[in-house]
Amino acid sequence: MAAHATLGVMLSLVELERVADALSSEFVGGRVERWVAPDRGRLAFSIYRRGEHEKRKATLGLDVRPELARIGLLERMPKAPSNQPAFSAFLRAHLSRARLEAVGLRGGDRQLMLKFSAREGEFTLLLSLFGRRSNLYLLDAEDRVLQALRPLGETRSELGVGAAYTDPGAAPPQAGVDRFPQASGLALLAAIERHYGEQIEGRAADEDRRRLVGALKKERKAAARRLERIEAELEESDQATSLQRDGELLKANLGRVEPGADKVVVEDFSTGEPVQIRLDASRSPKANLEAIFKRYQKLLRRLTKAGGQVDAAREALRAAEALKAEVDGLDDLSEILERAEVKRLMGRYATKVATNAVSSQPKKPALPAAYRSLARKLHPRRYRSAEGLEIWVGRSDEANDVLTTRLARGKDLFFHLDGAPGSHVILRTEGREDPPPEAILDACELAVHYSKQKNAGRADVHVVPIKNVKKPKGAKRGLVYVSGGKSVHLRREAARLERILASKIDD
Repeated sequence: MAAHATLGVMLSLVELERVADALSSEFVGGRVERWVAPDRGRLAFSIYRRGEHEKRKATLGLDVRPELARIGLLERMPKAPSNQPAFSAFLRAHLSRARLEAVGLRGGDRQLMLKFSAREGEFTLLLSLFGRRSNLYLLDAEDRVLQALRPLGETRSELGVGAAYTDPGAAPPQAGVDRFPQASGLALLAAIERHYGEQIEGRAADEDRRRLVGALKKERKAAARRLERIEAELEESDQATSLQRDGELLKANLGRVEPGADKVVVEDFSTGEPVQIRLDASRSPKANLEAIFKRYQKLLRRLTKAGGQVDAAREALRAAEALKAEVDGLDDLSEILERAEVKRLMGRYATKVATNAVSSQPKKPALPAAYRSLARKLHPRRYRSAEGLEIWVGRSDEANDVLTTRLARGKDLFFHLDGAPGSHVILRTEGREDPPPEAILDACELAVHYSKQKNAGRADVHVVPIKNVKKPKGAKRGLVYVSGGKSVHLRREAARLERILASKIDD
């Protein structure tokens, strides 16, 4: 297909330079209205700019999936997922209504910088287009990495959250080819998105064909095996005839059978020839007779069933062969894929896989092994901090006990309000000695929110290592004693609470 000719070709340096010029002229001075991460590896934001003579509003999409990495103009804002990823949740909390101050390239290479100013300071979104290492980074005013859209281990393992960003070591950049020479401004951004959209559609069509051909191969193989099995059963009809004859002969000569005999020789009614019938010496003559007729009846039922199935098995194999021939003769499979029988076939055999290294759908978080055997009412609420650490919150007094005494471990931190009842909150530190301060503040916000002081503007939250939390024998549910630790005087932030609540992880 023609659309595949440039598949895997990212934006060239000359194209990215033109994109930076277009964004500068069209959107610098505008304010962001909304951040959405529709699926893994993608981010979209709407920006509004009021000029002297006109108002301009647009939705920009950034994609860091390998082979598709780009920035383009979207027709509409994508639908937001039910659980916002940490990256977009952080942007919503800290860069709401942020102003776009400047656009440019970093280091003269394929690194597009979008510089924003927000209430909390200066930030830079850095779109880095380097093949399988493509990523989108959020940097603070000191050039430190705050967030990354893809895991750093997949793209730049030498970088770390909180550490200074460094440019990747690479060969001198090449200008490359401009594939959109006729377009400029917003038209250039729209042309880029349209170009890659066609590639994605073509790739999806190829993937649908691959899945359907694979499903048909499995269906034809299964149908052939089924037909072979049924025909083999039908070939046992001679055995059924022999069992019926042996049963009738043994019945007529039952009085001649000696107890404990393992065989008997009788005369065939129709031919007069001697017939040897094998017996089970441990059974009585009557029991041997019943066993022969029982095997005969069982075989007869199998033959009857196979006889009714053979035509259907032959038709299933014929239909699979015909569909394979039809698929081989068509370029466009859209009509075939809509057929009910094909949808059933695909659902039975074809597992859809992502066409890119970054999945197009967010993975459902796995249920932690620590509490898979617990009743659901004891499962903690789970949230994800801006840095990606999980925060667990007890749902009840009983669940608080389970969370604090059985689920929390190692270097996890315990959070609870000083002098006020509320849920136990655990920050899962993943063994870190010094969890990020932002994660600690996120856990403090949740501790206040799930307490009797949830509407307070300020609160003191006790933070202590889980090893310093003990439950006395016989103490009532939810009651624990702590030693050491420190108190955090929290000044409530509505934006932080909104962001952390939006990061809830559903079991």
